[in-house]
Amino acid sequence: MQSPDLMPRSKGGHLITMGEALTLKQQAVRDFIEAYRQREGVSPSLREIQAYFGFASPNAAAKHLAALRRKGVLQGSSGRARGLVLSESTDRLISEIPILGAIPAGQPLGESEQREGCVRVDLDTLGIPKNARTFALRVRGDSMTGAHILDGDVVILELKPPSHGRVVAALIDGESTLKTFLVRSGKPYLRAENPNYPDLIPAQELVIQGVMIALLRQARH
Repeated sequence: MQSPDLMPRSKGGHLITMGEALTLKQQAVRDFIEAYRQREGVSPSLREIQAYFGFASPNAAAKHLAALRRKGVLQGSSGRARGLVLSESTDRLISEIPILGAIPAGQPLGESEQREGCVRVDLDTLGIPKNARTFALRVRGDSMTGAHILDGDVVILELKPPSHGRVVAALIDGESTLKTFLVRSGKPYLRAENPNYPDLIPAQELVIQGVMIALLRQARH
């Protein structure tokens, strides 16, 4: 599976909303252009892109290039595909973070999820140390809308101890969920950021699987 490249637009705090993200096909076109330039010294033509991906016409390739220019991934004249170059921002410290399935932002679920691939992120822009132990999960549900975490978002989490008030991926009595970690009278519990959902108090076990350090959102059209 090709990795979606979610290009950072802002930084600061642990909730980072992304601007326009690349679709899987746009990421594949970008990767093809990069590999072609490294091999040939120039970018591929529209017809070469068309042939490689099996597009019905050069216009389909041109639409993907236009989207990549609009999203700041490519620079150059819109009329000459061979003159296109990758933007300098793509040369930053890019890391692939695995998406280890989905996590409920609603009622906890015990079902297992399959790995969905990776997200490619700029660690410098997100303020993530390059040696951080990270993974990503796709959000399902609406229990965290008060923290601006929406269904379909991707959260990046770090393996580290939680602190009061941080958003965490947790295993509570054997079921996984994404909630805010709180401690009251010395006892930890999980809070939803939506009044329609109750607090979750562990009956036996609460295991924090990761602390959220960034939130990625693909543009919705």
